[in-house]
Amino acid sequence: MSFRVRRVTTTRAGGVSKPPFATFNLGDHVGDDPRAVAANRRRLAEAIGLGVDRVVWMNQVHSANVALVDHGGDTMSDTDALVTTVPRLALAVVTADCVPVLMADARAGVVAAVHAGRVGAANGIVARTLETMVEAGADVGDVSVLLGPAVSGRNYEVPEAMAADVERVLPGSRARTSRGTPGLDLRAGIATQLRSLGVTSIDVDPRCTVEDRNLFSHRRDNPTGRLASLIWLEPGR
Repeated sequence: MSFRVRRVTTTRAGGVSKPPFATFNLGDHVGDDPRAVAANRRRLAEAIGLGVDRVVWMNQVHSANVALVDHGGDTMSDTDALVTTVPRLALAVVTADCVPVLMADARAGVVAAVHAGRVGAANGIVARTLETMVEAGADVGDVSVLLGPAVSGRNYEVPEAMAADVERVLPGSRARTSRGTPGLDLRAGIATQLRSLGVTSIDVDPRCTVEDRNLFSHRRDNPTGRLASLIWLEPGR
């Protein structure tokens, strides 16, 4: 069987959350009214043509923990990546500056959603997810990746020692900010890592969460809401 891969990334618009989470906040850990978050998640599930019981969420903790899932309606605890081979089961990652990484092997029917912040990316969450995909039947040469909206290197200022530490374990991450100070471009580092592992199909959403007011950004506005990036398989014809 062949599959079509569906990927969706939300914006701030279209929900019911009140300021400072206005309006389409999908994070349940940021202090928003739980009823508003639940309503937003229902609205999202309906908009993509799946029910709430066909979406898997994560309680993200900046770890290198990967979960292989086969049913929806749950929130996986202490997890920063999800992998599935089940069609029409959407995997969701929530972010507000960290990198959402959506990975797929359409031929084998394996998809993954990854939360790659500075700590998780440096600790190998993306590489570990790729390993789990291969264990589930994926071929690295057939894997395509989308790196979603995230803080750009020109807006991610960090101490020099931190930039050097991340660069050592995730080469390609070191950047200079628009002010000429040390920075990190995690998407560049993740892309370099993926290419070193044999992945050749890598797309990058150019949007910077700090610059784009249509997106949530923790660095720009704290407290604030969370975007969601989802990936799932549709059976081919």
